[in-house]
Amino acid sequence: MLDVTVIEDSAAAAASLDPVRARLLAELAGGPASATMLAARVGLPRQKVNYHLRALEAHGLVELAGERRKGNVTERLMQATAASYVISPLALAAVQPDPGRFRDQLSARWLLAVAARLVRDVGTLITGAAKARKRLATYALDGEVRFASAADRAAFVEELTRGVSALIAKYHDAGAEGGREHRIVVALHPTVKEPAPGPRSAPESAPESAPAIEQAP
Repeated sequence: MLDVTVIEDSAAAAASLDPVRARLLAELAGGPASATMLAARVGLPRQKVNYHLRALEAHGLVELAGERRKGNVTERLMQATAASYVISPLALAAVQPDPGRFRDQLSARWLLAVAARLVRDVGTLITGAAKARKRLATYALDGEVRFASAADRAAFVEELTRGVSALIAKYHDAGAEGGREHRIVVALHPTVKEPAPGPRSAPESAPESAPAIEQAP
């Protein structure tokens, strides 16, 4: 089972978003189970669970983990193909975000478009690497910083932009024979606060002015 996989097919995305099938995927991410076992957990007839499992299996979201005999019946034990799933913008190819339509580094919506492209591109690379049975060379840096003021945040963005741009200029070689282009994405946005214990509350959303920086050699 993979830690995470990217769903690129629209039909598979629709199957994963069905509430019953999403619940079955969550159950099967915890380990193999038969339709009978799942029926008892989710409170549905075994025949209905089997119907949903067949749909999930057809889209590659669950797979056969083994079989076992129970009386005169052979039960199929199914498991999720991944512990979690991400839906690629390719599943909505006609309306997927396109950062190239506009470029506003202080727009949260442009940041979202850049992030969506990141999911799409990395998902495509993972799929290709898996088919070729090759490792995919990637890197990610994740951290948090608390600014004392908006002025400090602006200064940080300016310094970060200069630093990343200098690194790109230093290492970018447009004429390198056999070289391979890489995309660099640097993003900055307010941290989403977790809801406090007790009554459910919606997480805070990032303001429209969240800064974002993107650089590509």
